Amino acid sequence: MAFESLTEKLNAAFKKLRGKGRLTSSDIKEAMREVRMALLEADVSYKVVKDFTKTVTERASGAEVLEALSPAQMVIKIVNEELCALMGGENEKINISSKSPSIVMLVGLQGAGKTTNGAKLAAYMRKQSKRPLLVACDIYRPAAIKQLETVGAQLDIPVFQMGQTDPVDIAKASVEYARKHGNDLIFLDTAGRLHIDEELMNELKNIKAAVEPAEILLVVDAMTGQDAVNAAAAFDEALGITGVMLSKLDGDARGGAALSVRAATGKPIKFIGTGEKLDMIEPFHPERMASRILGMGDVLTLIEKAEQSFDEKKALEAAEKLRANKFTLTDYLDQMGQLRNMGDLESIVGMIPGMDAKALKGAKIDDKAMARQEAIILSMTPAERENPSLLNSSRKKRIAAGSGTAVVDVNRLLKQYESLQQMMKQLNGKNMKKLQKKMGRFGGMGGGFPGMPGFGGFGI
Repeated sequence: MAFESLTEKLNAAFKKLRGKGRLTSSDIKEAMREVRMALLEADVSYKVVKDFTKTVTERASGAEVLEALSPAQMVIKIVNEELCALMGGENEKINISSKSPSIVMLVGLQGAGKTTNGAKLAAYMRKQSKRPLLVACDIYRPAAIKQLETVGAQLDIPVFQMGQTDPVDIAKASVEYARKHGNDLIFLDTAGRLHIDEELMNELKNIKAAVEPAEILLVVDAMTGQDAVNAAAAFDEALGITGVMLSKLDGDARGGAALSVRAATGKPIKFIGTGEKLDMIEPFHPERMASRILGMGDVLTLIEKAEQSFDEKKALEAAEKLRANKFTLTDYLDQMGQLRNMGDLESIVGMIPGMDAKALKGAKIDDKAMARQEAIILSMTPAERENPSLLNSSRKKRIAAGSGTAVVDVNRLLKQYESLQQMMKQLNGKNMKKLQKKMGRFGGMGGGFPGMPGFGGFGI
C-alpha cells in the first residue's frame, strides 16, 4: 500500500520522542533528521522536504511544545498540520460550469490511467445527480476507443465517438450531442504520449480553445514518483491545469507524488484512484491523507464508504434480529455482501485508527475467505440457513462438496456465526448503547460486519 514504508518510518521517529518527558532542541533536531530521510525515501522532492522540515522545526522549537505536558504529541500534531497544508489544506471539488454541459478535459501521459479513471470519475459524478457523457478523443492509441466503450458499458454511461477523425471536431460535436441528449457533464478522454512533445500539447491546446473546459484534470500515475511531479509541472505550464487526479495510489507507490505535486504546481489533487475496480475512486482530502500517513487511520472516509455501501433499512433490521437472537445465516450472508461492496478489505483496515502498516505486519487479509463463506451459505437449503442446528455431519459434507470447500471450513463459519450470536446475547440494551456510542456512526449498523472482531473470519 502507498505510504506504508513512510508511515512506519515516521512512527519510529515519533516513538523515540514519546519516551521523553521533556524535549530538547537536540531531540527535535534528531527527529526532524529522521523525518527528512523518510520523506526523501518516499520520493518527495528535495525542495519540498527542506521547506517542510524547516517549518516543522521552527514550530516544534517554540515554547508551546517545549513546555507542553506531552511534547511528543504536540510535535506529531504539528507534523500532521503541516502535512495537511503541504497537500492543499482541504478538499477541492471538481469545477462545474454554470453553462450546461460542463466540460472536464482529462489529460496526461500514456499509461497514467486516463480512460479508466475518467470512467470512474463519471460514475462518481453520476452519484452526485449528474448525467455524464464519456467522449473518445484518443484516436491514436490502439483500442483506446474500444476500451472507453467497454468501461462505459460496464458502468452504463454513454460514450460518444466518431472514429479516427480530428479530436477537435470530436470534442465540438460531443457538446452538441450532449445538449440534444440531456447530458450535463462531459468527460473528454484525450490522447497521451509516452513523453511530453509539442505535437501533443498543440492538440490539447486546440481542444481547450474549441470547447473551453471548466476543468482540465491531469491524471498522473502515483507509482512514477517524481516523474509524475515533473509531468504535472509541464502540463500546467502548457495548458493551465485546474486539478490533479492520482491513479494507482493503492499499489507500491512510495507516495512522494501526493506530497509534492501541490507544492510543485500550486494545483490541488482532487481525486485519487484506490484500486482497479471501477468504483475505487475517492475525493482527495488532505487532512484525511495526513492522518493515514501518520498511522492515525481515516475514520471519516471509512464512514462515507459504509454509508454508500450499506442499506440502512437492512442494517437496522439486522440489528433488531441480533438483539432478538433471530439473526440467521441468510442475514449473515447479506451483511457480508454489503461489507464486500465497501471495497478492498486491506484498504478498509488501513483506515481504522491504530491498524497501521506495522500493526498489520505479517497479517494476510484473504479476500477469498469471504467468498468461501458466501459459497458455503449458498450451498445450504433455506431451512438450514434459518436453523443451523439441523446441520449434522452428513449435511456438512454435502455443503462442503457443493461449495468446493472442506468440512472444517463449514465448521469454522458456524463457529464464527455462533460467536457473533453469543457476543450479542451478552449485550443487554444498556451495554448495546455503550457499544454504539463507542463505535460512533457505525453503531447503527448493528454489528453488521460479520467477523469484524479481530477480523478472524477473513484470514487475519
